Amino acid sequence: MNWELELILMLFIVLMAIVALESRNLLVAVVMLTVFSFSSALLFVTMGAVDVGFTEAVVGAGVTGILFIVALYQTTSKTGD
Repeated sequence: MNWELELILMLFIVLMAIVALESRNLLVAVVMLTVFSFSSALLFVTMGAVDVGFTEAVVGAGVTGILFIVALYQTTSKTGD
């Protein structure tokens, strides 16, 4: 069907995963994981799995991203002595 769009989304997903893994800033990593999850939801929708895409958008990009950010701001950073 739309293999060009699917290929672009897959490459974008791989890029977001690499950025999230290589990031030294935890907030950037959380945001990239949220973008990764939302891009996965878009990929599911383009492949015809609308219910899976909606669930991924709500749970993966929404709830999990918010929980990660709240947990990040509830912790304190340790600096080396």
